[in-house]
Amino acid sequence: MPIGTWSAHEAPNTGRAHQLLQAGRLYCVMKEFVDYDRHAHAVGEQWRFLGFSLLPSDDGMSFFVSFDEAQEWHTRLQWRAEEQAHVLDNLTEYVRAL
Repeated sequence: MPIGTWSAHEAPNTGRAHQLLQAGRLYCVMKEFVDYDRHAHAVGEQWRFLGFSLLPSDDGMSFFVSFDEAQEWHTRLQWRAEEQAHVLDNLTEYVRAL
């Protein structure tokens, strides 16, 4: 989808900064992780953070990112121990700013 498809929406559970992530900054994956949709994010993967959305009723966290500066991707995570809680609780182990 074009940039802004999800990240441009403003709602109570959305934002442009989450922990170390700041909208507009470029990040690199330092430790591989698998998101809620079972897509692997390999070491060295780079993306620009655009924003986030939290779905508290389902412990859902969405990161909106761009890999190519033109399209926006919706990366879903779930803040549950059996899913991606370790990634979300320890984000600095998994990604770093460039």
